[in-house]
Amino acid sequence: MNASELIERGAKYYPKQTAVICQGERLTFEEVYRNANRLANGLLKLGLQKGDRVAFLLANSAQSVEIDFALLLCGLVRVPLNTRLSLGEHLHMIRESEARALLFSEAFQARVADLRANLTDVQWYCQTTGSTAAPWALTLSLLQQDVTDEHPAVTVAEQDLATIQYTSGTTGTLKAAVHTHETWVAICNHILTSLDVQAGDIMLHAAPLTHASGTLVLPHWIRGATNAVLPGFDPAAYLHVVDQEKPTTLNLVPTMIVMLLNQPDVEQYSFASVRSIIYGASPMPREALRRGIELWGAKFIQYYGQTEAPLILTLLDKDDHVVGGPQGEARLLSCGRPVSTTSLKIVDENGVEVADGTIGEICVKSNQAMVAYWKAPALTAETIKEGWVHTRDMGYIDEAGYLFLVDRKSDMIITGGFNVYPREVEEVLYQHPAVMEVAVVGVPDEKWVETVKAFVVLRPGRSASEAEIIEFCKERLASYKKPSSVEFVDSLPMSPVGKVVRRLLRDSYWEGKERPSESSRGKEG
Repeated sequence: MNASELIERGAKYYPKQTAVICQGERLTFEEVYRNANRLANGLLKLGLQKGDRVAFLLANSAQSVEIDFALLLCGLVRVPLNTRLSLGEHLHMIRESEARALLFSEAFQARVADLRANLTDVQWYCQTTGSTAAPWALTLSLLQQDVTDEHPAVTVAEQDLATIQYTSGTTGTLKAAVHTHETWVAICNHILTSLDVQAGDIMLHAAPLTHASGTLVLPHWIRGATNAVLPGFDPAAYLHVVDQEKPTTLNLVPTMIVMLLNQPDVEQYSFASVRSIIYGASPMPREALRRGIELWGAKFIQYYGQTEAPLILTLLDKDDHVVGGPQGEARLLSCGRPVSTTSLKIVDENGVEVADGTIGEICVKSNQAMVAYWKAPALTAETIKEGWVHTRDMGYIDEAGYLFLVDRKSDMIITGGFNVYPREVEEVLYQHPAVMEVAVVGVPDEKWVETVKAFVVLRPGRSASEAEIIEFCKERLASYKKPSSVEFVDSLPMSPVGKVVRRLLRDSYWEGKERPSESSRGKEG
């Protein structure tokens, strides 16, 4: 089975049903499929061949779904570019992947012009819209002219490459996870066996389709559900869309949920149509989760996954989201139990499996895991050992089999020989009534080598002092875990999927200094 077969099946099973909704446009399964076929055949007509890499820099749109499908249909390898990365990072990704074509939205025309000035191997630049197309770019409408809308005459095999997905994680080093059609289909199947996806459902996307949200498109397609796509996330507009379009499923990152809950009129909008609110990508503040459950009900589902082994690896289902009682409160901090298609274990710094309750590195084994890192055999060998993907995430499993994600190895703070996990401190800070968002990092300290620093975004109209925040933590944490300093900021640096990028807050403090070694970060102090 390959991904192109799933796309064809969806069009065959549900031809006249609505497949995609975006900014007032409604396309049926048949229309999306035919458009994707025309684009695929147009790309092949240019001279691209199965296995060639095609990079894309896209804003969310109906066309971004068609582009994704078109590349899968004709065996071209997708190389999605994170829209928030720098020119140098984009150049690296395109050069390393040896992309022969670059597809882009009009909004990124200036960036693509800069890329074009520095690239020699990209042969074709294709813009999604023809209204203000660059003179050096083809338009997708032009590519789709005078070509058949039939399935491309290309044989796609399970072992053919489907995508090269770049991820910087928390380290800042670009890594490229390679997935085949076989692993992409496995990802689809994992989602379908883990989530309740039904024909007629409406899945609302606001996060970039180039990331986790896009992974949910194909599973909903094959089940006859509609993918409703927003161009971006604006909390006020999002609430209005939920109220008007009546989606059944939402996919949000914790930052988005916090922003929605902080809207002054949030209670005025109906979430009655919503059956499931799926969240992941970063830890959810417990206080926000309590508030969300009180407001919207027992609709929350948390998943855990990463680019190397995408969703869904573990699941914290609706029944686990219990407010009240010691077990319920503790359970809210978990990211769930491994799904039936995934094996999971926790290992120490020597790769030895540890007992329940012991913090170590999370390792997973699944048929949806990447096959390798692109052009990085040493990193691949370091990450995949005997079929187990070493995630670089730290966590532990409790006696009931629930996984608790503690933090990334690189984010753990070692102060005076003791380990401090930023998430634990952040959870306490989120309990302060004035705190809206927070990030905790380790900064240099003459006495303790490394000490805890908190960056805090205050709620509108609220105030707090550094001394007040530190005292609040002192009453609730061991002394070595409390922040030694607090900086109030207007916003925190976020990745495109809504993760706080702690290294952007931390790295400037360590310029010219040596941080305690990463190898020691797998040990419990």
